[in-house]
Amino acid sequence: MNLRRSRRDEPEINLIPLIDILFFLLLFFMLSSTFERSAELKIDLPKSTEQSQQQTPPESIEVVIDSTGNYYVNGTRTANNQIETLKRALQIAIGTRDHPPLIISADGRTPHQAVVTAMDAARQVGLVHLAIATKTSPEGKR
Repeated sequence: MNLRRSRRDEPEINLIPLIDILFFLLLFFMLSSTFERSAELKIDLPKSTEQSQQQTPPESIEVVIDSTGNYYVNGTRTANNQIETLKRALQIAIGTRDHPPLIISADGRTPHQAVVTAMDAARQVGLVHLAIATKTSPEGKR
C-alpha cells in the first residue's frame, strides 16, 4: 500500500463569491447614498419698496392678525382663535368666487403660530393665491 501522495494539493482562493459580495456592497452603497439634498430650503426673500407696492384687488380676501393673535377676516373679528372658526370665516368670505387671492396682514409682534395657522386654514379651504402684506418704513428707520 502506498499512502503517499505524489502531488501536493495547493490551497486556492475562489474569487466568484468575493466578486458577488463586492457587487452587493457596491449596489447597497449606491442605493443608500444621497446625491442631492432636497430638504434644504433655497429661498430668495422679496424686498418691499414704495415703487413695488400695488393696490389691493377688490375681489381679494384680507386676514388681519393683531399682536395678540386675534383674526379679522375682511374687517370682521372671528369668534375665537381656533382654526375651524377661521376656516368657516374664510369659506363665508369666499362665497361663490373661484380662487380669490388672500392677503395676510400681521402685526410685527404677532406670534408666528398665528400666521402659520392662518396659512394652514387658507390651504384647507382651497385658497392658493397667498400674499403677505408689508409696510414700508421711511429710510433709516426700522
